[in-house]
Amino acid sequence: MENESSPSFMNVQLTFKKIVDHYKSRLVNEESNFKKLYISSILRFVDENEELISGIQLDELSRFEESISILLSDLFPAALSKNEIKAATIPFTDILFNKTERLENIIDNAGPDFTLNLRKDSQFDMFRISCGIILNQVYDQSIDLSRPMHVYIPDKNGHKRTYRVTYNADFIDVKINDDSYLLSEEDVKNLLRMPDDQKFWNKCFPKFSYTFSGFVIISLTDVTIDAAISDLKTILLDTNSKKDQTSKIESIFRNIFNLENLRVGFTSYDHREQSFEINTYNETESFILGNISESDCNGVLCADSYEHLISNSEPLVITDVEDYATKIKNKFLTDNLLKKGIQSAIFYPITKSSRLIGVLEIVSIKKFALNSFNASKIDDVSGYIKAALVRSEQEYDNSLKALIQTECTSIHPSVQWKFEKESRRILKARNTGSSNEYFKDISFQDIHPLYGQIDIVGSSDARNEAIKRDLIDQLDQVGEIFAFAKAYEKLPIYDQISYRVKEYRNELEQGTIDANSERDIIKLLTDEINPVMKHLLKLSPNIIELVTNYQSQIELSSGVIYKKRNDYDNTVQAINEALSHTIDQRQKEAQQIFPHFFERFKTDGVEHNIYIGSSIATDQEFNVVYLYNLRLWQLQTMIEMENRFYALQENLPEVIQAASMILVFDNTLSIRYRIDEKRFDVDGTYNARYEVIKKRIDKANIKGTKERITQKGKIAIIYTNKETQREYLRYISFLQHNKLLGKEIEHLELEDVQGVVGLKAIRVNVLYNIDIIDETLTYNDLVKELHL
Repeated sequence: MENESSPSFMNVQLTFKKIVDHYKSRLVNEESNFKKLYISSILRFVDENEELISGIQLDELSRFEESISILLSDLFPAALSKNEIKAATIPFTDILFNKTERLENIIDNAGPDFTLNLRKDSQFDMFRISCGIILNQVYDQSIDLSRPMHVYIPDKNGHKRTYRVTYNADFIDVKINDDSYLLSEEDVKNLLRMPDDQKFWNKCFPKFSYTFSGFVIISLTDVTIDAAISDLKTILLDTNSKKDQTSKIESIFRNIFNLENLRVGFTSYDHREQSFEINTYNETESFILGNISESDCNGVLCADSYEHLISNSEPLVITDVEDYATKIKNKFLTDNLLKKGIQSAIFYPITKSSRLIGVLEIVSIKKFALNSFNASKIDDVSGYIKAALVRSEQEYDNSLKALIQTECTSIHPSVQWKFEKESRRILKARNTGSSNEYFKDISFQDIHPLYGQIDIVGSSDARNEAIKRDLIDQLDQVGEIFAFAKAYEKLPIYDQISYRVKEYRNELEQGTIDANSERDIIKLLTDEINPVMKHLLKLSPNIIELVTNYQSQIELSSGVIYKKRNDYDNTVQAINEALSHTIDQRQKEAQQIFPHFFERFKTDGVEHNIYIGSSIATDQEFNVVYLYNLRLWQLQTMIEMENRFYALQENLPEVIQAASMILVFDNTLSIRYRIDEKRFDVDGTYNARYEVIKKRIDKANIKGTKERITQKGKIAIIYTNKETQREYLRYISFLQHNKLLGKEIEHLELEDVQGVVGLKAIRVNVLYNIDIIDETLTYNDLVKELHL
């Protein structure tokens, strides 16, 4: 079958031979007489419609609609047609057939102008996908062709819905049309080596050299609410971007509620004054207060709304504002709403430790659009809203920080078993005809977390200092060149440039670099100085040599010397790679203690998360002694990483310093694998305080001082109770005996971290045993020995 919608690079034939072969195989092996009778009847039906095997032309597709439906009845159960979003399709086309009733309705509701486009890739990308199938089927390769794909379909109200698309290509066969097209083993290797060489791929796969026979099944899953909640979490946790935040949140809530013209507001509550006030840390509108900035609660709330929001901290749902206004005495709230055309509203109290801190406001211009039924949707996101508001209340300048990374991660071997168990459950349910089963979030309860990091001290300052040194070096070279140029020919412009170069150099030498001064200097170099260098190349040999040397050092793209900065970045990269390798190797040993989840991240340093507990390894009996062993392992590994950190620097272009920290969290918590985000996360709003501490603790100061808890040459162990203190003092004593830790032990209290109080720390100095030095050294001795 060839048509305008089929790809121009391969023959495509719509046939159902593969599923017919499947039925024939089942008939041979089937023991049930009833099922044999059913399969036999289908095969007799196929015999009467031989085109199902030989191939159906596009213009005949409608004629065989009923035949195809009967043949695919096992794959498309009639009982699930109103639930599943599913269809068959011709390979590499947007032509759908045998659509389920639900998919038909979705497409009809999208309107006559909507076209479902499943081929969003470029022509060459489509070509490579087809070639990938050929390589897998004909040449026994194992190329992973799966990738996430989403389509956006408007509903009958014009609201855009998000659907995740999955493909089932089990019913496609590929055959080569002529043996002359067969690829050699070297050809296959070169194709994999050169994925973007379009000319070579076209040569290996000439037009119509292969034929694709069969059909594809596509399935759509509505992930609109999941996507909206994920987007909401990302926005709420993003402390760096406040631009258009309210409009973005409103757009997300419109998707969650599937309502157009829905608006979102927030009103802060001062429990000491028992008053409402506008949100002071962003520009969110207050529908309760209207045009005023603050008011006593009794002044703006009627008795009913006061009882809901203040007394009981429960949602106030107003389905019809006009009707509600007729039943109350204090009409301040309803007057404000009606002035803005609001006809229905949900006021959702946000609490912290049972104390009201504010009210989330969801409003609509339509009566009954918001009601007690859809009000429950806020429950799914209220915990995240509360966490964000609490953080915003406590930290004005950094109210929200992005914590969600949407990149996919591989599944750690320690938890692989639970993903397999969930997959088996779904397949079993589907085989028994259940239509309500889907892949659920996977969680692990009662987990002990361990967290540690080795961080580069003052990384931002160090990088800025490297940039500053590069600019000083470049200005020195420019100054020398123009000094020679002035001696060769007396041009006033040389004096003017020399003066400005000297001024900027003195400014850099006397202070730190900031964005403005860096920008001004680079502008001078690129816009005024570098163009003059072309003229200077025509002067004396000495000047030509200086200019040539200068130009060889600058980056062509920026016109600036970045040697020191590149040295610093390369040093950080080399150290991060080495430290990551160290902890990865030690992790293999740690897994022998007790199976546990592990992940690490490279930033300006290396940090890691560990989760251990009986719910991760259900086939083994967990004992707290495994936790103690893992904590000791973690401390030993951090010491080893400290040693590795400084041992590497003997052969690196820059010298940097590190500070290490371990966070001991005494309570257990739950972690959950978010299906939409493809990653593990701490589960529950209360447990989120652990994440807050992790993100902020290394920047915390010792109580009553400006001194950071993390310091060079020392490991800080953060904890909260005496039992943990005694436990780690035993580990420290053991490691002191083994000459891994020094005798300098400090017992410290930390300043409060975003509402988390009572944090304490043990800080102990590390002894260094690096290869180039025979004896054990303290950090200060190490600095002298390595000339740090």
